[in-house]
Amino acid sequence: MRATANSEYGAAAQVDAVRTADPLGADLACRDLVRMNQRADVAALVRGLRALLPELDRVARFTDDECLAAMRDLGMFLGSIKRHGTEPAEAVPEAVPVLAELGRRTGMVPRDTVLHYCVWNPDGVRRRTYTGDAQERVLQDSVRHVFPALRTALEGCDELARADPADARFAELVRMIDGHVAAMVESIDLVLGEVGPVFFARTLRPYFEEITFGGVTYLGPAAAQVPLWLVDEAVWLADDSGDYARFLHESVPYTLPRWRALHARWRGTSSAVTRLVRTVEEAGGVDRAGPGARAGADALVGLLRTLITFRGRHFRIARQAYREDVRLYAVGSGGASIDLLHQVLLLTRQNARMVRAVT
Repeated sequence: MRATANSEYGAAAQVDAVRTADPLGADLACRDLVRMNQRADVAALVRGLRALLPELDRVARFTDDECLAAMRDLGMFLGSIKRHGTEPAEAVPEAVPVLAELGRRTGMVPRDTVLHYCVWNPDGVRRRTYTGDAQERVLQDSVRHVFPALRTALEGCDELARADPADARFAELVRMIDGHVAAMVESIDLVLGEVGPVFFARTLRPYFEEITFGGVTYLGPAAAQVPLWLVDEAVWLADDSGDYARFLHESVPYTLPRWRALHARWRGTSSAVTRLVRTVEEAGGVDRAGPGARAGADALVGLLRTLITFRGRHFRIARQAYREDVRLYAVGSGGASIDLLHQVLLLTRQNARMVRAVT
């Protein structure tokens, strides 16, 4: 099955198709990438990127799955060249039209994202890594683990955005979403247990730097590109206009076309929390709001508690990795500061208190 630029690229069959694809014949080059990075051999990295570049007429014959795989492999060289102090588009200007075409074909930004680096990365000996370190693989696997669950949660959020808080279906949807979002907690626990903050801050983070070409700066792969923020938007953020909402405006271009459409549909509408609180207050109490209102409120508190657990652990990891005596950068590769992560945690707690207050 061939993906299209408007598809979600989310079905398991399509994920596998991208992982197994090697349209540039990059397996050997990507294995050598670790050695090049260990030596900080920019000249070899530049030669490697140039050697992998396909002609545009060849790109035109790629399936969209192959376009994603090609962007994944070119992206490994982009990030490596920039990590060692060279702007890749200046070193290999002929890469720019290829990147632009790959982005156009897939409906994504013209560089690699966290999905290319983690979800669409091959398994086993074909895994693309910058360092070859087991901790890097754990970080990649943590994102791969949550992707199917988050995809299902977002479909539930799409229905939740139209559900009546007084209806029993509202609570069912919230519980379903909660069950899938729980995968994020499992994922963050894996990272907490097996990825050291110093390794991330000093060894891995430098490979996720932004690159600039055509007068535009594109962020590197980042945790902010994992669409938990879309769950936030559906559950409590849609009608908010604070710093977090403004930050997410910068993250939207790095998501899939399907997810951008969800954001456009939800932005400026009433979130699930707002709708439930309003329904209860207008009815004069949760027991007068309809047969499903109390169950919906209880389910929302549970989902918000799961989000709080994840956000708290993410904040803990980030605070360790971005301590002044450890960090090389003041903010994450997606542009989020420690203060913003703390603000998101506090806002999520505040929304949980709002729901509890009407029950």
